[in-house]
Amino acid sequence: MKISTKGRYALRLMLDLAIHGSKGPTSLKDTAKRQEISEKYLEQIIALLNKAGFVKSVRGAQGGYLLTRAPECYTVGEILRLTEGGLAPVGCVGENPEECGRRGGCVTVLIWEKILEAVNGVVDEITLADMVKWQEQIPEI
Repeated sequence: MKISTKGRYALRLMLDLAIHGSKGPTSLKDTAKRQEISEKYLEQIIALLNKAGFVKSVRGAQGGYLLTRAPECYTVGEILRLTEGGLAPVGCVGENPEECGRRGGCVTVLIWEKILEAVNGVVDEITLADMVKWQEQIPEI
């Protein structure tokens, strides 16, 4: 499994909102500059996050985006699942597994399920608040 740029950038966007949102709405332009991500690409991602209710937009001169919940209420897993559609390493495991006639006698499916379980165990335990704390521990360049 490989996380796409959409998933990686969504995490960076949500982290940026968690860090800077305490000062008020954060503009995509500012986030794009800080994160070195195309503003156009962030517009696509923020639309997805907004539709899912993860963020809200504030209109006006001082407008931008805010998280709808506290950073500790978001997990990395839910953000990645929203943007990636799922975290399963193969199609035959996960929330909506593909039909496979070999599944009953397939030993490798046990490996894929263990990988998925391990990934979920990690990403569902890490919150945006954890990421903010880790970011604060990294010295600025």
